[in-house]
Order: sequence, then C-alpha cells, then structure tokens
Amino acid sequence: MRTQQSQSHGPLDGIRVLDLTAVVLGPFATQIMGDFGADVIKVESPHGDLMRSNGVSIHPGMSSIFLAVNRNKRGLCLDLSKPEGAAVLKRIVPSCDVFMHNMRIDAIERLGFGYEAVAHLKPDIVYCVATGFDQDGPDAKKPAFDDIVQAACGLAAIASIGRAEPAYVPTLIADKTTGLAMLNAVLAALLHRARKGAGQYIEVPMLETMAAFVLAEHLGGLTFEPPTSPPGYARLLEGGRKPAPTKDGHIALLPYTAEHWRAFFEAAGRADLAAELATDDRAKRNSRIRELYANLAQITVSRTTAEWMEICTVADVPATPIYGLTELPEHPQLKATQLIKTFPHQTEGEIRYLRPSAKFSVTPAAVRRGAPTLGEHSTEVLREARLSGEEIADLIERGIVKQSMRQKEEAKV
Repeated sequence: MRTQQSQSHGPLDGIRVLDLTAVVLGPFATQIMGDFGADVIKVESPHGDLMRSNGVSIHPGMSSIFLAVNRNKRGLCLDLSKPEGAAVLKRIVPSCDVFMHNMRIDAIERLGFGYEAVAHLKPDIVYCVATGFDQDGPDAKKPAFDDIVQAACGLAAIASIGRAEPAYVPTLIADKTTGLAMLNAVLAALLHRARKGAGQYIEVPMLETMAAFVLAEHLGGLTFEPPTSPPGYARLLEGGRKPAPTKDGHIALLPYTAEHWRAFFEAAGRADLAAELATDDRAKRNSRIRELYANLAQITVSRTTAEWMEICTVADVPATPIYGLTELPEHPQLKATQLIKTFPHQTEGEIRYLRPSAKFSVTPAAVRRGAPTLGEHSTEVLREARLSGEEIADLIERGIVKQSMRQKEEAKV
C-alpha cells in the first residue's frame, strides 16, 4: 500500500480523532482507529513524541517503535504552552468527533483542554483520557509507566514464579493492553453517541485495567466471600506448563483435553500413563499437572522437534516450535497470511509493518500512510481549520507551529 494513498473505506471512515497521546499506550489505540479508517490528527509539541527516539532509527526522530504505532495519522506540531497555540487547537476541536490524551489531569487542565473546556467547544465530543491510576484513588496524581503498572498489578510477581529475582514481562504489555481498553471504550462511546446524540467523558486507568486483566483467571479462591482458597490459577502457577525439551531444542506442546493426553501417550508408546495419571478425569488431571508435564518432558526429549510436530499434527494435539523474533517473518502461517508487509515510507525508505489483523468483509482496514515526520501535515490541517496563509506563516515564523522540512520544500515549489 503506497503511503500517499489516503482515501479510507474502513468502518471508521468519517470519524475525526484529535490525538494528543504520546509514547505507546495512546498512540497504539489511535493507530488502530486510523487503521479502521478514522482521520487521526496527531498533535505534538515542538520537542516531538518521546518515542521518536526509542528503538532503531535511520534518521533522527523516526524510530522503529514510533513508525510501528503512528501510521495512518497526520502530524500537527503545535506549541500548546503558548496562548496562540492553544487558540489554534480550539479552532480544530469543533471539527472532531473524538479527543484522546494520556497526560496527567493537572497538565491537560493547565493547557486549557480538560473535558469541560473541550465539551464547551464540541458538546457531543467523545473525550477519553488514559490515566495511570483511577482518579478516585489515593494514587491519582502519581506517575505511571509500563514497568510500574506491571509491578503494581501482580503481573511481575506471577511472571517471576520460580525465579530467584522478580522480572518484568519483556514487552510493553501494560501500555498495549490499556491501549486496547482505551480503543474499546471510545468505540462504545461512539456507538452511544450515534444512538443517543450525546458525547461523554471516559477515563481508562492503567492499574485498574491491568489488575482486572491479571485477576480474570487468577482471582481463584478470593472469588468467594469468605475466600475458599488463595488466589491464583494453579494450573498456570504451579510450574508444570512450560516448553518441553526435545532432542534438538524445545517445543510448545499442550495436550489440553483427555483425548489429547490419550493421543499423546499412545503416540509416544506409553498408553499406560494415560490411565496411571488419570487423564480422563479433568479435576484429577489438573491436580497432578506437575506430574503430567514431568512425564511429558521425559518423553519429548527422545525425538526431535520436527518429529514431534509431525506426530502432534496427525494426533491433532496443539503444538508449535518455539519461534524467535528473527524467525517470525518466516513463520509459515504469518507468511501465508502476509501479516508482515512492506511499503515505501515517505522519508524512511522501504519499511516493514504489521498489517491490521482484523479483517472486515465490507469495510476493510488498511494502511494508507506512514507515520508522520514532526509537523508533516501542520499546514494541511491548519488550512482545513480555515486559518489563512498569512496566519499560518506568522505562527510558523514565531515557532508556535512547526512544519516538516518536506513541507518547507513543497512550499518553496
């Protein structure tokens, strides 16, 4: 998909999003909205989104992570700390359907774009903020980042069971999961607005979102009052389930049902173990999960990963080789479905990207443009807000608006 193609046919075609989010959480949510066809205007300060510098870069300010979570957006660089910059944004707000940010509440209020101020300009606005902590709690004003939330929500603790020291999950799981929750909330509010004609204020807190995410299966005995047992899903926490060793590496092998366990033990020539370990009784099977997987590991080491994959495919037992990051582009399934694609970015050359994974039969999601350079669409967006050429030139001259070098060159032509 060529980056200059901008026409949308996605399910959110016609929705305009004013995106004041930064780093990963908010940009991940707004990018999906862009993938789904929304016109997303990414507003950045003259310093730019911090994530422009994190990851791998060819050119300064266009890092691999920024490219990965900011496609399908138009870039407006505006100094909101200046009254003139805030005044410009206020002229854009009435044309938007959604206003999203992940600043602290005090910070956005100081800029003059709290919910009440924005709703005054656009009464039916869907206004969504991602906070670190629910604003009704004692931690409301504390800073929050992925590591902090992983530690606070219990995720780091359960991911570290069996280790000498606690560790974080090595992906921005709190940011991305909360970003998905933010997206879901906005889509629900847009549906409500379409039905009732009213906008609303939405808060999506990271800690509470992630605590609910972790406890969905780990609330355990705390589900009941009084508690019947400690929290935690024993099948996951007792250490039995893990990649199994093979003759030449490891395999993820998950006999999930009684039929799976019988098929596995029969294929291994150990049908006796199915009866001995009571695999037909789900409750007994779960209570002996460590013993089951210990026996599985003793068996799998006798053959190669490829041999076990062939056996599991025939027996319909869930299994997969362990794929490293460098191997994912060659994963047969991902390659066949073209999840990883390439296109020529307007400044970064040919780049890889992950196509939208959701497939719509009537309103397909698509990548229409690459992530913007800082201020790449400033002039374009301001013209749409009916600022005159003289006003735009004056704002640029005074450093309140920044345009990209590409825009400057085009302006000269």
